[in-house]
Amino acid sequence: MYRSFVVREPRKGEFFRSIEEKDTQDLPEGELLVRVHYSSLNYKDALSATGNRGVTRRYPHTPGIDAAGVVEQSTVATFQPGDQVVVSGYDLGMNHPGGFAEYVRVPAAWAVRLPESLTLKQSMMLGTAGFTAGRCVEMLVRQGCVPGEGDILVTGATGGVGSTSVAMLAKLGFAVTALSGKNEPDFLFDLGAREVLARGEFVRSRKKVLLPEKWAGVVDTVGGEYLETAIKETRYDGVVTSCGNAASGDLALTVYPFIIRGVRLIGIDSARCSLAVRERIWQLLATEYRFSQLDHLASVLTLEQLDGAIQRMLAGSLRGRVVVQLI
Repeated sequence: MYRSFVVREPRKGEFFRSIEEKDTQDLPEGELLVRVHYSSLNYKDALSATGNRGVTRRYPHTPGIDAAGVVEQSTVATFQPGDQVVVSGYDLGMNHPGGFAEYVRVPAAWAVRLPESLTLKQSMMLGTAGFTAGRCVEMLVRQGCVPGEGDILVTGATGGVGSTSVAMLAKLGFAVTALSGKNEPDFLFDLGAREVLARGEFVRSRKKVLLPEKWAGVVDTVGGEYLETAIKETRYDGVVTSCGNAASGDLALTVYPFIIRGVRLIGIDSARCSLAVRERIWQLLATEYRFSQLDHLASVLTLEQLDGAIQRMLAGSLRGRVVVQLI
């Protein structure tokens, strides 16, 4: 038996969350049975925990799109009992029972061997948010962004993806401007931001198709009018990565930033990317992209404290990362 954070729908449209005792025999099929030591709370988990059908179709359900732990059973040669692994993406925590439980059973293709220089706890301080940030940063670098040759804007900078992006970019030597709706400039300066902007002073006139050029690159985590303004302000041949929609999934633009300035808008996905990409990004997170503030970026909670953290995340009052300790 093991403990699991379960979301149930006792009446249509009403969702109830509690900690339940479960049997590993009831877990779905998969080559690996993993004893979860740590998970992490992501925005997608908060949506799943409150009944968002765009994330989770069926209830009862255990959210948690991240899990880090030790293999207890394996039916494949690539992993042995005792191996430390990180499991994230694919359908974990969405429609497959996720990491807010002491055990998960998953396909071996969903697991990445823990990099040697990271602990299980540190891997979940990063989690899907840090992995997504790593993908954004790698894309900016691959597309030609170079430290010293223009500022990088990060929106939603106090969130999980935003805060880790700020820290990684600063570690690499980029001049980072952090945009946030929270009045916490010291937190962002400590992560390495050169400048902090309040969200309310950022959005420009939506009637203008282009705005003065500012950004060599952008990591956008919120979408909507903030992404719209960022694109209009991106300088010639600049790069914009888009990985979130916390503000809105809508984007009202003309083609002019793309055909006049050559701006490149690149979508970043972390759920379905290949195993080769996962392994490469996790190695970067453990080496070149690793930043000194990692241990101070995350708070650690238990399963019993998770429900309150979900409510704070949906209210926009969390900052940084939330690690869920299961052992």
